[in-house]
Amino acid sequence: MTIKAIQDEIVDEFSMFDDWMERYEYIIELGKKLPLIKEEYKTDNNLIKGCQSKVWLQGEQADDKVVFTADSDAILTKGIIAILIRVFSNQTPNDIIDADMSFIDKIGLKEHLSPTRANGLVSMIKNIKMYAIAFNAKA
Repeated sequence: MTIKAIQDEIVDEFSMFDDWMERYEYIIELGKKLPLIKEEYKTDNNLIKGCQSKVWLQGEQADDKVVFTADSDAILTKGIIAILIRVFSNQTPNDIIDADMSFIDKIGLKEHLSPTRANGLVSMIKNIKMYAIAFNAKA
């Protein structure tokens, strides 16, 4: 599935909720379903700088795709990284680099996060794109 198709699916899912409390609950549920990252990847090198809570992100290349795993010590943040992993994992580095991020505005995520969480979201996206740039440079 393309990044755009996954983003459209997420926008549709969020449109089913009437208010932001329901959306927060949905984000938390997504976080609970996030596959566990291996303990060996919970290192300072994989810690995303700029997040209020701890968020670990690990990316590796499998064939021509980038596969991400992540975890967080905060349940809402874990849900946010789960959304990003759903969008970007198993995509090519070029597709990740070129991805339009407007779906975040469409679901209203950034405007409904505290300023520190919104900064964390930007840091998460930046780290995901940095992995893609690094894997792209190797190719």
